Amino acid sequence: MSATQERRSLLGRRTVVAAVGAAGAAAALTACGGSDGSEGSGSPDAVEQPGSGGGKGGEVLAATADIPEGGGVVFATQKVVVTQPQQGEFKAFSSTCTHQGCAVKDVSDGVITCPCHNSTFDAATGSPTGGPATQPLPAREISVEGDSIRLV
Repeated sequence: MSATQERRSLLGRRTVVAAVGAAGAAAALTACGGSDGSEGSGSPDAVEQPGSGGGKGGEVLAATADIPEGGGVVFATQKVVVTQPQQGEFKAFSSTCTHQGCAVKDVSDGVITCPCHNSTFDAATGSPTGGPATQPLPAREISVEGDSIRLV
């Protein structure tokens, strides 16, 4: 093999190795920080109700009775978490953790928890209560009409 052919062969192998390394890095970043919350959340998706898609007040997420007092429910498809800090008071936040973009998974005892790095957030305000997250979960707008909670 000539020197030129040998150099081309080495460059080809380096390109393949670099591409495989980049693909692996992308997969690792997606696993750690790019979760869409669709796997293993254990949370229900939006409650299907006739005419709920584009009606007044937006999409119906749940009945008020579905959101436990002091807890909440993560709606993975809509990327929102709805909480009930006190009886009859409902709040909604983005379910995307502000640390590295993982989906929060659990709400209990007034705390929203992200499983990736154990960041915790106040269920009433969305403010971080434990790191590594330092920014609050962004508020999402909901409306409560009768016993229905709608995403606005």
